[in-house]
This record gives sequence, C-alpha cells and structure tokens, in this order.
Amino acid sequence: MLSALEVFTIVVVGVMVGVEFSVAFVINPILNALPEDSGQLGRAHGGRMLGAVMPVWYIGSVALTAVWAVAGWHRPGAGLVVTAGALLILSVIMSLLLLVPINNRNKTWTPENRPADWKEQANRWDRYHYIRVAVIIAAFALLAAALT
Repeated sequence: MLSALEVFTIVVVGVMVGVEFSVAFVINPILNALPEDSGQLGRAHGGRMLGAVMPVWYIGSVALTAVWAVAGWHRPGAGLVVTAGALLILSVIMSLLLLVPINNRNKTWTPENRPADWKEQANRWDRYHYIRVAVIIAAFALLAAALT
C-alpha cells in the first residue's frame, strides 16, 4: 500500500510541476508574444481557470506527502520526503503571500479596466512564479530520490 501511495504522490506532484513549468516557460511566453490585448486577456483567463484548480492541487500534494512521510517514517528516504513536504509548504506560502494577490487582480482585468502598471505586475508574478517552480521541482526531485 505504501508503494502505491509513493507512486501516486509522485505522479500528482510531477504533473503539477509539469503544468507550472509549462505556464512559466511555454504558455506565458506565448501569451506575451500575442498582438495587442490578446496576451493580457489570455493571462486573465488562465488566472481564472488555473486559479480554481491549483489550490486543490497544491494542498493535495502537501497532504499526500505528509501521509507518505508518516506512513514511511521507518523507511530510508523519510528525511527526503519530509524535506520535500517542507518545500511544498513553502510553495503554498509563497503562493498565498506573493502570487495569489497578483493573480486575483489580474483575473478581473480587461483592456478597459486594467491598471497602468499591469505589465509590471505580470512581470512580478512571473518572477515569483519562476522561484516557485524551482521550489516544487526540488520537492519533486526529493520525492523521486526517496524511492531509491
């Protein structure tokens, strides 16, 4: 049963990492290259769509990692799982304090109501997101290493 939990947790965290990596290095660069207001409208739509699902995914990843840490405490690699869990908790804190406030504003913007500094806010979100992606990649790598 523990093996199934380990695999399921790695798959859930790994897919989350893939989505967030894609947002950082594929989706947002594509949106930034679109003409006129298309990129900003795309970011707003993405913020609404992913903003609805990602909180469940992040909290679920933390919960799965915590269950793995408790259930596998006696096994080698438990320290790696605990460290991965701490990194996932850090990513949630970063999200709540740094990224969600910007996203909550961004998802309501239209070309008619967006603030003058909307691009600066989007760039700030991107910078925070790059750091968050690095944190969750590290967590994912630690979970994978814990299997060996």
